[in-house]
Amino acid sequence: MDWRKLLIYTHRWLGIAGSVVFLVWFASGVVMMYVRMPRLTAEERLSRLEPVDVGSLRYEPVQAAQAAGVFPERLRVGMLHGRPVYRFLQEGAWTTVYADSGRAVRRLSNEEAVAIVREQFPEVPAPQHAGRITDPDQWTLDGGLPRFLPMHRVSFDDAAGTTVYVSEKTAEVVMKTTAHGRAWGYAGAVLHWTYFTPLREQRELWRYSIIYAALIGCVMCLSGLIVGIWRFSPSGRYRLKRQPSHSPYAGWMWWHHYAGLLFGLFTFTWALSGALSLTPWDWAPSTSPDPAQVDAATGGPLQVTDVTIERLRQASRTLGTAFQPRELEVQQFRGAPYVMAYRPPTAGEVAAANSPDVRAIYSAQLALDQRAVVLREPDRLLATGFPRETLEQVAREAMPNSPILEATWLDQYDAYYYDKWHQRPLPVLRVKYGDPTATWLYLDAQHGTIPLRLERLSRLNRWLYNGLHSFDLPGLYFSRPAWDILLILLSAGGLALTVTTMIPAIRRLRRHVRRLSS
Repeated sequence: MDWRKLLIYTHRWLGIAGSVVFLVWFASGVVMMYVRMPRLTAEERLSRLEPVDVGSLRYEPVQAAQAAGVFPERLRVGMLHGRPVYRFLQEGAWTTVYADSGRAVRRLSNEEAVAIVREQFPEVPAPQHAGRITDPDQWTLDGGLPRFLPMHRVSFDDAAGTTVYVSEKTAEVVMKTTAHGRAWGYAGAVLHWTYFTPLREQRELWRYSIIYAALIGCVMCLSGLIVGIWRFSPSGRYRLKRQPSHSPYAGWMWWHHYAGLLFGLFTFTWALSGALSLTPWDWAPSTSPDPAQVDAATGGPLQVTDVTIERLRQASRTLGTAFQPRELEVQQFRGAPYVMAYRPPTAGEVAAANSPDVRAIYSAQLALDQRAVVLREPDRLLATGFPRETLEQVAREAMPNSPILEATWLDQYDAYYYDKWHQRPLPVLRVKYGDPTATWLYLDAQHGTIPLRLERLSRLNRWLYNGLHSFDLPGLYFSRPAWDILLILLSAGGLALTVTTMIPAIRRLRRHVRRLSS
């Protein structure tokens, strides 16, 4: 078989089969530059919580945990219907216990869910129960939200068409959608990821369908690039309407030829990086610290016996010298539990919140103004985080058998630890090790945690995925509107490349249909 014909037919029929998919990917990708999935921001959630009343605590946290049968790795102290509650996290599952009676919150009635919403959204005149879900719907498919199921949906009779979701596990609002957010969510993230509710049960099938569709798209792009370069004549040896031409094609195919020469390479890199975003065959290692590294920072399991009511009250008073806490977060650093609280955001900060991260509502590491108190010293406020020399000791203990090649304190984001919405906290300690996988660890001084671990392959994946797909390149990603203009121009080129092949494809298919039917 002539290799040139093989390339032409491969590109032609893969293009016909994949043109609609690429059209959707390009258009929805532009939408995702500005709008992601609906979410309840961490700022709005905090602003709507009532202040913590530690004076009404009656059950010790260790008693409440034992009664609920949990061994918590994380503890939040908040309020529910004017009563204090402990919210325990164990292996990704939440359990809520009243701190004044020791009774666990097992199931919320429809009326209780509406009452919670009414308390947190007092401006809404009459919220209505809109159903209870035990499986994820379109807006709770990912971002860690399934761990909060079952949920109650409560709708507002407002112009925005708002619906909020109340978790039965934590008895709190964990998601908020509006008609505007749902419409743009479909137009952007849902279409771009092809991630619809029925696919949740076949997650691996969905994952590899996207991976192989993107890889087939890579073959389409490469074959088209080869054909396009081969068929391009710098000397103008072709004749088009008796005039010299650099391309042998006419009409829509002429436009497609030049669009491919200009934007075909970018289309290929987008398809390749899209496949890599789902880590096919798990080729890139996790960016989360391993259990030994986590233990180096935490000192092991949470010592709940050290978290007493008296210490919580003293710590709350100490935090109150900076602001009135609305939620207490209990974690552990080097075997010593500590309490952290975030300053309640102002109305302006809530309105300006723009992070698309759905997980931020329950993350304990936010780049918001916060204070911490070590429970063994509840009268001392940690206003600036944990001592740097202690973090450096954690870095040595996290990988005791690997030499440290470099340890640098970062007050600004680098090429790997960064966030467009500035939600990742600073400063961090970046430590490079001389182990076989060339590991880097980032240690957060504010929270005493290891938020990021990178190995050689995960750093490569950062460039192959984020670099090629999102163009988050040093000097560009934070340069607005230069980043926007570049991506919109390239996306417009990709759309032109796709549209100019769709019309000839439709005509070709019609001819084949007529031939087969005759």
